Amino acid sequence: MTDKNKLKICFIGLGVMGSRISMNIAKSDFNISMYDIDPAIRKKFRELGYHAPETGSDAAKNADIVITILPTSKIVNEAIFGFSKDSNPILQSVNKNCLFIDMTTGSLSDLLVLNKKLIDTGHRLIDAPVGRSPREAAIAKSLVMVGGTGADIAQAKPVFDTFADTVVHVGTIGDGLRLKLVNNYMAMVNHVLTGEVLAFARSAGLDRDVTVSVLSSTSAGKGQLLTNFPKKVLLGDTSPDFPIKMGIKDLNMALELATNSNFDPKFGELSHSIFSDANAAGMGDQDCTAILNFFEHKVSKA
Repeated sequence: MTDKNKLKICFIGLGVMGSRISMNIAKSDFNISMYDIDPAIRKKFRELGYHAPETGSDAAKNADIVITILPTSKIVNEAIFGFSKDSNPILQSVNKNCLFIDMTTGSLSDLLVLNKKLIDTGHRLIDAPVGRSPREAAIAKSLVMVGGTGADIAQAKPVFDTFADTVVHVGTIGDGLRLKLVNNYMAMVNHVLTGEVLAFARSAGLDRDVTVSVLSSTSAGKGQLLTNFPKKVLLGDTSPDFPIKMGIKDLNMALELATNSNFDPKFGELSHSIFSDANAAGMGDQDCTAILNFFEHKVSKA
């Protein structure tokens, strides 16, 4: 078991996610100091009874673990190796062989450079970006995607358990961030797609509530990872439940409806183009989920 009183944690970045995560760590009786570059935030945390010194170096004094969750990787580097206005960088204050945990959704290349710099100075790094929303973070229901060695993750696990109910060891350093970026890519694309679909439905004269109710009960609304992909292509089965050539036919009809509704179906046109390319490659009689194989074949040829 972790001796919480002996383990000193420094938490850098008290924004929307960081504030909730750090508070949960503190509630679990870890010895934690917090820092944010915004003096108003530091003052607020002190008023709430937390230890929030005026400098990052003071917060990191004798730290065994330093956690960063900041807007960009550049700011993470500045926080560790010295803010422009701080003559005493965090790195000079921590204990030897300190474990750095970067939870920032940032640049993969910058993260790998940071890893080398920390190794060269006798320290360790794992990347542990957080999934789910601030609401889940507040009630200790976050998802953490971790990249690093098993030993380092084992040291961090009791800390993760204070604010997350799911901790996934994705792979080596950088793999946590890779998965987070893929997740966010899918999330942002789905935001745009969902917005386009609902706007298309309204342009076609459909009631919003009825549309949402129906789509929420179909594979279109539930998402392919929860419906068709696990039953078909992810099992290696591309026999047609619904073939690509039929998907093209349905897209043609939907695009005609969009034209008649004075709607610009950007995702529909893109999907039609991709399915048509797959059909031209001889995949027309395969299941629509085989589009995964089409993309992966393109990657393997690149």
